[in-house]
Amino acid sequence: MQTTEQAIKGQTEVVWAKCPLIISGPCSAETEEQVVATAQRLAATGMVDMLRAGIWKPRTKPGMFEGVGAKGLSWLQQAKKLTGLPTTIEVATAKQVQDALTFDVDVLWIGARTTVNPFSVQEVADALRGVDVPVMIKNPINPDLELWAGAVERVARAGVKKIGLIHRGFSSYGNTEYRNAPMWHLAIDMKLKHPGMPFINDPSHICGRRDTLLDTMQKAIDLDYDGLMIESHMDPDNAWSDAKQQVTPERLAEMLNSIIWRREDVNSEEYHAALERLRQQINQLDEELIQMLGRRMKIAEQIGEYKKENNITILQTSRWNEVIERATARGDKVGLSKEFITRYFDAVHMESINHQKKVIDG
Repeated sequence: MQTTEQAIKGQTEVVWAKCPLIISGPCSAETEEQVVATAQRLAATGMVDMLRAGIWKPRTKPGMFEGVGAKGLSWLQQAKKLTGLPTTIEVATAKQVQDALTFDVDVLWIGARTTVNPFSVQEVADALRGVDVPVMIKNPINPDLELWAGAVERVARAGVKKIGLIHRGFSSYGNTEYRNAPMWHLAIDMKLKHPGMPFINDPSHICGRRDTLLDTMQKAIDLDYDGLMIESHMDPDNAWSDAKQQVTPERLAEMLNSIIWRREDVNSEEYHAALERLRQQINQLDEELIQMLGRRMKIAEQIGEYKKENNITILQTSRWNEVIERATARGDKVGLSKEFITRYFDAVHMESINHQKKVIDG
C-alpha cells in the first residue's frame, strides 16, 4: 500500500513534468491566515499547480521586511494539507535548505541574489547532496549567463537530478519600462544551451507592476516557456512586500484564461510544407547575408591598409556614429527596431575592427 510520503512524492513528480507549469502565491508569507487563504483561493481556480511563498526575503536595504523566517514553513505545510498544492520556496543557505526539507517543502529554488555568488550556490548545493528534491535556479541579477550556467553545474554535481530554470529579468542601468529588463535574447540563449530543463518565466519580477503582467506572460508563452511563476495575494494592495506586482488569485485566473496557449508543433502536412518553403527562403537569405558580410570585411581590410600606410587609428568615432544613424533610420522604415540594428551593427563593427587590426599588426 502506498504511504502518504510516497503519494506526495508521486504528485510532485507529476507536477514537475507538467507543461505549462503554473506556480503562484504571495511574494512573502506574512501570517498563517494570509498564506492559507491565498492558497485556498488559488486552489479554487483549478489553474495553479504549485504554491510559492517567500519565507526568507533578501532585501536591498536594511530595515525592509525580510520575511517571517522558519516559522512560516508550518503555514505552508498547513496550506498544502488543506489544498493539496505542492509547495516551493527560495533558499539561500544550508540552514534554510535543512529547514525547508524538515517541513516537507516539495521544490526549492535558488534566487537571483544567490545565483550571482558562487560561494552561496556551492553552500546550497552541498546541503542538497543525497536529497531527491527538484531545484529551480533563477538567473543572476546581472546579465551574466556564465554565472547562471555555473550555478546549474554546481547543483547538478551535487547529484540533483531534477533542475529547472527561472527567467526573472536582469538589472539594467537606465531601464525604465521594467523592474528587471527581460533581455529575452539572453534567456533564449540559456534555454537553447539546456534544452532538457524546464524553463519557467517570472513575469512578476520582470514587470514590477501588475498592469503589464499579461503582455509579458503572453510573450513568454509565445517563446515556448514551460510555465509561469506569478505572485498572488489575498489583498495585494496591502502586501508587506512588492505590493504593486501582485494580483488576487481570481485576477490571476482571468489572465491565464485570456492567454493564447501555443504549441511547439502540429501534426499537419500542409503546415509543415508551408513552413519548409518559408524556411528555405530564410536559408537562402542567410546565405546571401553571409556572402555580403564577407565582402564587407574584405573592404574593411582595404581600409585597414590605407590606415596603416598613413598611421591612422582604427576607430573613427564620427564615421561610426554616421553609420549607426543611417542604419537605424533605414531599419525603422522596414520594421527593424533600433535596439536590434544597434546590436547587429555593433557586432559587425567589432568584426570589422578585428579585420583591420590584423592588417595593421601584420
